[in-house]
Amino acid sequence: MSITSMTGFARESFEAGPWRIVWELKTVNGKGLDLRLRLPPPFDALQEDARRILGDVLKRGTCFATMTAVREGPTASVKVNTALLEAVVAALEPYDGRTGMRAASLDAVLGIRGVVEVVEAGDVLDEAVSSAVLDGLRATAASLRRTRAEEGRALAGFLESRLAAFSRLADAADACPARKPEAIRARLAEQIKLLTDAGPGLDPQRLHQEAVLMAAKADIREEIDRIRAHVEAVRGLLAEGGAIGRRLDFIAQEFSREANTLCAKSNDVSLTAIGLDLKTEVEQFREQVQNVE
Repeated sequence: MSITSMTGFARESFEAGPWRIVWELKTVNGKGLDLRLRLPPPFDALQEDARRILGDVLKRGTCFATMTAVREGPTASVKVNTALLEAVVAALEPYDGRTGMRAASLDAVLGIRGVVEVVEAGDVLDEAVSSAVLDGLRATAASLRRTRAEEGRALAGFLESRLAAFSRLADAADACPARKPEAIRARLAEQIKLLTDAGPGLDPQRLHQEAVLMAAKADIREEIDRIRAHVEAVRGLLAEGGAIGRRLDFIAQEFSREANTLCAKSNDVSLTAIGLDLKTEVEQFREQVQNVE
């Protein structure tokens, strides 16, 4: 399974009975799933069905779904209320032929309110049209899923290149000459000499304890190990695929924490340069992770 981007666009047009329908779907980054639908009447009655269809395809991100509908056939039709017409004719029949009264004409009866109804084409949704509109949305959502998957593959390649950079910089920090025991001892000896020259009365035993503590604080072994562990965790998630964006975002924060700690512990310009390069790579990683579903 591959990862999916939260950004994408799809547009499909089709005919549904006398209607020309266009679906447009646009998705952008979001913390959760936010569906924003715009359907014209009378198709707004399909909104809940449309939400279910999109919810089956999208797990995260903000989706703007817009539907436009143009009727290509007649815009209105005339309907005769047959039951009411027959009731009126039956009610008038006993009076037909009486003195001073004439039989009701058809045009007079049709003029009675409710006998003839003008039905606007958009007032009622035909079941076949509704089904076609929802099928069109499913096709548009499938197209959107493909575009998000394509961008997801590009994202995965970018993230892999950042992981390679993390591993390279972790190796460089591990092999940095400033981390060699003899280099650490030389720096500590120099600092102790400065202290003893400044104050001959300082306790040598206490200076030794402080030196050991300084050396422990300057050790970046844990940070290097955690960076490598995070790299393997991300590679596992990329292999797993699916909606992994939130977990990647958490690991990105962990990478940032390790890079900051490495820089804080650094007591050598070369090690600081490695830490700064790592922070740059982590920021690029974090920015791209925001796009993963």
